[in-house]
Order: sequence, then C-alpha cells, then structure tokens
Amino acid sequence: MSADDTPGPDATDTAAAKPAIVLRRLSFADPLRWLALGWRDFIRCPGIGLFYGACFMVMGWALMKVYETAPAYVMALSAGFLLMGPFLCLGLYRASQRLENGEKPDFGDSLLAWDTRTGQLAIFGFVLLILEMLWGRATLVIFAVSFDGMPDLRGSLLALMDPQNLGFIVAWVGVGALFAGLIYAVSVVSIPMILHRQTDAITAGLTSMRLFFTQMPVMLFWGALITVGVVLALLPWFAGLLVVGPVLGHASWHAYRAAVAD
Repeated sequence: MSADDTPGPDATDTAAAKPAIVLRRLSFADPLRWLALGWRDFIRCPGIGLFYGACFMVMGWALMKVYETAPAYVMALSAGFLLMGPFLCLGLYRASQRLENGEKPDFGDSLLAWDTRTGQLAIFGFVLLILEMLWGRATLVIFAVSFDGMPDLRGSLLALMDPQNLGFIVAWVGVGALFAGLIYAVSVVSIPMILHRQTDAITAGLTSMRLFFTQMPVMLFWGALITVGVVLALLPWFAGLLVVGPVLGHASWHAYRAAVAD
C-alpha cells in the first residue's frame, strides 16, 4: 500500500469521533404514529397488555395507601413511578418485539424478558433509584423549610392551591421539573435499547440523553403526550391505566425503533 493510501490522522480522528449509534431525524407527527402503533399492538395481544395495566393500577393503589400520611413522598414517588414506565414495561417491549418479528407474543416470555439482560437492567434500575431518592429528599427539604412540620395529604393539597405559598409552589415545581426532565432524558429509549441491542446501560443512557437534547422539541412533545395520557388515566382511581399503561408501553417500543437506527 502506498503512502497515499495510508489513512491520515484526520481520517482516523473522524472515524473515532463518529458515533457508533445513529439517531434518525424525527418529526412532530411521529409521536402520534407511535400511539397508533401502540394501540395496534395492544389489541393484538390484549391479555398481556391488560395484565401489565392491572399491575400499574394496583401499584398506584398501593402507593397512595402506603404514603397517604406522607404527601411529600407521594408527590415525588408518584411522578417517579410514572417516569420509570420504560423499566416497568419491559414485558410490553418484548411483546411488541415479537409482533414486529412476525411472531406470536407469549405471556411467559414477556414476564422473563429481563432474564438475558439482568446485570445491565439492574445497573440502570439502580441509577433510576438514586435519582428517585434524591428527588424525594429534595422534596422533603422543600416541605420542611416551607411549613411548620410536615402537612398531611389534605394540608399539602391546600398548600398547593394557596397563592400565599407561591415561593413553595415555584420551588417544588422547579425541583420536580429538573428531576423529571433528567429521568425522562436518560430513560426515554434506554430500556428497549438494552433489550433489543444487548448494549450496556451506560451506552443506552447516553444515547437516550443524546436523542433528547438533539431533538428536544419532538421529545418534549412525546413526554407531554405521555404525561397527559397518564394523568387522565389516574382520574378514575387509576382504572384508566388498564389500557393507557400498556398502550404507552407498546408505543415506547415503537418510539425507540423509530429514533435509533439499526
């Protein structure tokens, strides 16, 4: 090989700097398409979807019961519980993966979707747990410095509606938005990516954050659709999660497949 055929340092540096995982350009129409695909997957395997939807509903009941006397924890952990949906919907991702491959989803297979990626999923779950603990602690500090003691659930709701507590409301919403945005950014496509690509948790988390920050308008729109859907599902005593939960889970798989190129 001649000297002219030898790659120069610029070519080597360019190849090294090029990201190994390519992200596709998304449009504002894509999140609506993901919802439609999520609904299609749900009606193709309703039994699996209803099972996970029931799990979401029961977890919501348990959360409200356990923390009914600790509203600070309820507010932080409820939001965190919803934002950890990609991790909790692992079985739904597996079902959508099977449908995408032209296979019939199996309930037992969906339950054991984590089995081949236990280590990386545990690492990622630990990261989310740390973020949740920090969020809960920050919320407790805000309550402690804003009130004389911790209010009960009714007292906290009244405090949120009192214009005199504007400083508390701004601080609570600001801290919540900060942690919610961070958790959403790091997890929006991470879990399906770990399941599908057999990648490590760090690569998946960094890819998810890169997607969020490079295509923030579309990702914020997708996050808003998820939030509105979940909030509406919570109104009838969490019963709406029977359908909304699995539909969003299936849709999140399609969001990953649309955003991250093969």
